[in-house]
Amino acid sequence: MTMQDSTSAPLARLVGTSAEAPASDRRAIDSRKVVLGNKARSVAMSFREEAISPSIVSGIAAILDFLLMIAIGIVGLKVWTDDFSSITQSQFGPLIGVPILTVFGIQVIQDYSIGAIRQGIRRVGRSIVVLLLTISALLALMFVGEVGIAMPRDWLLIWAASQLASLVLSSLIVTSLVRHWTHQGRLQTRAVIVGGGAPAEDLIKAVERNGRNELKILGIFDDRKDDRSPENTAGYPKLGNVAELEVFARLAAIDMVIVSIPLSAEARLLQILKRLWVLPVNIRLSALSSRIKLRPRAYSYIAGVPFLDVFDKPIVGWDRIAKRIFDVVFASLALVVFSPVMIAAAAAVKLNSPGPVFFRQKRYGFNNEVVSVLKFRSMYQEMADPKAERVVTRDDTRVTTVGRLMRRTSIDELPQLINVLKGELSLVGPRPHAVNAHTAHKLWEEVVDGYFARHRVKPGVTGWAQINGLRGEIDKPEKIQERVQYDLEYIDNWSILFDLYILFLTPIRILNQENAY
Repeated sequence: MTMQDSTSAPLARLVGTSAEAPASDRRAIDSRKVVLGNKARSVAMSFREEAISPSIVSGIAAILDFLLMIAIGIVGLKVWTDDFSSITQSQFGPLIGVPILTVFGIQVIQDYSIGAIRQGIRRVGRSIVVLLLTISALLALMFVGEVGIAMPRDWLLIWAASQLASLVLSSLIVTSLVRHWTHQGRLQTRAVIVGGGAPAEDLIKAVERNGRNELKILGIFDDRKDDRSPENTAGYPKLGNVAELEVFARLAAIDMVIVSIPLSAEARLLQILKRLWVLPVNIRLSALSSRIKLRPRAYSYIAGVPFLDVFDKPIVGWDRIAKRIFDVVFASLALVVFSPVMIAAAAAVKLNSPGPVFFRQKRYGFNNEVVSVLKFRSMYQEMADPKAERVVTRDDTRVTTVGRLMRRTSIDELPQLINVLKGELSLVGPRPHAVNAHTAHKLWEEVVDGYFARHRVKPGVTGWAQINGLRGEIDKPEKIQERVQYDLEYIDNWSILFDLYILFLTPIRILNQENAY
């Protein structure tokens, strides 16, 4: 039996049933009915602050090396001459080229990894060797190839010394930061284990033996209550069952869920994965004691322990930073461009009916956190529905004359640009739904299997479902199911270019819509 034979098809069905599962197979996750024990809550509250991505630390180290080498090189140039106009073109080559080649060389020998940075002096020594080799190559090019031969020798000495000093300074700064963050526990991958007994104990011992600084195990979750799942395993407490893990993961900033259940227990394994894939975490299967041997490339390794990757947390590391920059830049521009429209809309709301200009509604944000979404008020104040108890329909008498126009053109959504700047929403993403949103007296998480998987990323002012015509009243289960399908497709295929595509198509789709009222 192969891994592909035993699990791939069921896992594919698991992912694909988010909006297609029969009603009898749907299991809504209602975290509001699950209460964490005191021990689990205490651990969760201790890890509210997010860990720092290793890729971000590596990037910061490389950028700092590059910028300091250039900056201190320029200072050295200033020391050598007070007149920058006398600098020859050949001097700019080393000033820019050597930092680029040095950073590239350090990256090649993998000295920007967290493990290498933690080595301190040894890593500094290797970085200096890379720099000296780069400078030696420059000197060889000068004297053998007669390139830049007229470059002043005294300037070369000052410049080389400045590059050495900047690289040492940068390395010391980064090493100090990494040690500080390590002490705080912010550079460890925070994980919880699902499944107890001997497999969990073996996994914990392997982690502690190979990489205690790399992986931080917070505790164990297991539905079993017999001797196969004791209250304490290898010094780590049992924090609850799988249902409680869902609540725990909403409170604690964890990075990974490790399932230490034998692959032969397929039914139990799939049942657990079906409940957990909606969480914004990496989900890994421990392959430590698996009898199924795959090619080495099939595994990922953390703390020297092999894992099979099942689900990945979307939009992490530099992708997350890029998306945030995208949001801030375009939301700021949009506020400037649409400020006359927003001022006119605010005045129209105030003149059309008594009450406040803005309307706030509690909606689901990232990881099921509840955020207060801002809109222009489109209903009469006394008929406002902050709890979304009643869906807005065509010719709804609760909607004001101005509100009807704003809702049709989506002008009422413009204040959500403020939510974007505050970091509560993104410009593009699954639309934030009201906490109690429902169809036919059923909450949407009860209608759509895997509904909360759309909350693995920040919700957006506009989204992939909306530009595909899915706006307005949701009076049938099929409508919310279709929206969730588009939301999950967006999450799986996210890129900055995809966001740009959706953003620029949004005005066109708004002008051609017929079902927003």
